[in-house]
Amino acid sequence: MIVGAEWYMTVAAALFLIGAFGLLLRRNALIMFMCIELMLNAVNLTLIAAGRALNDLGGQVAVFFILVVAAAEVVVGLAIIVAIFRRRTTASVDELSELRG
Repeated sequence: MIVGAEWYMTVAAALFLIGAFGLLLRRNALIMFMCIELMLNAVNLTLIAAGRALNDLGGQVAVFFILVVAAAEVVVGLAIIVAIFRRRTTASVDELSELRG
């Protein structure tokens, strides 16, 4: 059985929706951060599937650069979240608005 690009696009859309709903419904900074990463990986899957369907390596090259940026984002974002969690003992986004100086 050959799996077409439509299946990959459907899985990517489902992953993106799960990430978007999680981002909108959850108030924990760490959960929101993971939902953003899930949405980013859904976009990566879409680029790979489109590149494969069109026999073009441009999608894979774009995914490579997106993964490099995502790795840098994870390092900085998790460092900020851990620093806030150590200081406040909570990662709730509602309480982080109090940090304005």
